[in-house]
Amino acid sequence: MLKVLLASRNAGKLREFAELLPDLQFVPWPAEAPELPETGAFFQDNALQKAEGAQAWWLVHGTEPVDGVLADDSGLCVDALWGGPGVLSARFAPDLPAYRDKNRRLLAMLPGEAPRQARFVCVLAFVPMGGAPFTVSGTVEGSLASEPRGEGGFGYDPIFLPEGHDQTFGELPSDLKHHLSHRARACAALRGRLSG
Repeated sequence: MLKVLLASRNAGKLREFAELLPDLQFVPWPAEAPELPETGAFFQDNALQKAEGAQAWWLVHGTEPVDGVLADDSGLCVDALWGGPGVLSARFAPDLPAYRDKNRRLLAMLPGEAPRQARFVCVLAFVPMGGAPFTVSGTVEGSLASEPRGEGGFGYDPIFLPEGHDQTFGELPSDLKHHLSHRARACAALRGRLSG
């Protein structure tokens, strides 16, 4: 079993990765480790920045050997907001610490008759120890609900309706979300690369 450092402190992401990639043993990013850079213009840039930054820090400060480093950059891209919040999804509305409030603000920004098409995008960067980094991605198309619904998932899940469903990711059972989601699709691509 590969032991992988996950370059994230997001408890929701750690839980999802553990469920989506049960063949990997995850080491969470330590509390004492620095914040990782996210200054890229694209999801791929940020994922690589985080993975390579985490690897460099771990090589000096790591407490156990790992086989590689995994980082994710993901976000919600809303057509009526010119693709926003996009790569800024995690930093959207910094004055609002709770996602329930961020979700309400984002919905309030949509003009009344605006199309509600949106997509979740996930890019994973993997850096094998001693190997070349690579990225894989996953996308799920959908639309925005009129108000947040459901207590499941995390982040923008309660306002996202995946295509073909009338329940948000916050309402859908986690096993169905894990079949449909952007992160599930990116993880499937990662499994293919690691086993190939």
